[in-house]
Amino acid sequence: MQTRNVLCSVKRVLFITLTILLATCAFAQKRKVQNRPYIDQRKFHYGFLIGMHTQDLQLVNNGFITADGQTWFADTPEYSPGFNIGVLGEFYLTNHLAFRVIPSLYFGDKTVVFKEQATGEVHRQQIKSSYISVPLNLKFSSERFNNYRPYLMAGINPVYDLGVKRRNALLMKSVDCYIELGLGCDFYLPFFKFIPELKFCFGLSNLIDKDRTDLTDLSLLKFTESVDKGKSRMIVLTFYFE
Repeated sequence: MQTRNVLCSVKRVLFITLTILLATCAFAQKRKVQNRPYIDQRKFHYGFLIGMHTQDLQLVNNGFITADGQTWFADTPEYSPGFNIGVLGEFYLTNHLAFRVIPSLYFGDKTVVFKEQATGEVHRQQIKSSYISVPLNLKFSSERFNNYRPYLMAGINPVYDLGVKRRNALLMKSVDCYIELGLGCDFYLPFFKFIPELKFCFGLSNLIDKDRTDLTDLSLLKFTESVDKGKSRMIVLTFYFE
C-alpha cells in the first residue's frame, strides 16, 4: 500500500510539472526567431538518450497454505531509481506524426517482501533487472510555436531481461512487452534539440515462472506457490538529444 501511495504521488508531481511546462510553451505570447527550423522535416534524424526510471511489480496473491499451515503474502513496498541509456531513430511521416525506434538499456531493481500472516515472519528478495529493449513509438506533435513543440506518444516496448537469477524465492521470466503512454516537449536550441519526456509503461505478461526445476532448496517453493501472477510497471523520465 505504501508503494502504491508513493507511486501515485510521484505520478501526480511529475504530471503537474510537465503540464505546467507544456502550458507555458503553448501560451507564450511573443514570436521569436526559430532555431533549426527544418529539422523535423528531415525523412530521418537521430540522437541519443539518458534517463531515470522506477520499477514496480504488481503481484496477485492466492492465499496458498503450506503443509505446516503457513500463509505468505507478497508485496513490493519499496523501490529504487534506475537509469537507462540508448539511441533514437525518428522517421518523418507527416507534419504532426513521426515513428520512433529507440534501442535502449535499462538497469534497475525492485524488492519483493513476503510476510507470513500468523507469525509476521518476513522474507525479502531483491530482483535486479538489466533490460535490453527496442521501443516502437508513434509521436503525435502539436504545431511548433517559437522553439517549443509539445507532443504525446504511444507505443509498445518488447524487452529481454539479462539479469534473471535462478534459485531465488521468485523466478522472473526473461521476456516481457510493455504498452507505453507518455508526453514530452521538443526544445529547439541553437545547435541541437533537447527533449524531456515522461512515460508510463505497463507490462502485459505474467512474469512469475511457476516451473521451479531450478530450486535445490525446496523450502523456497512456498513463495512461488503463494503468488498467482506478477506484472511489471515502470515510470520513465528520459532526456533526448538530437
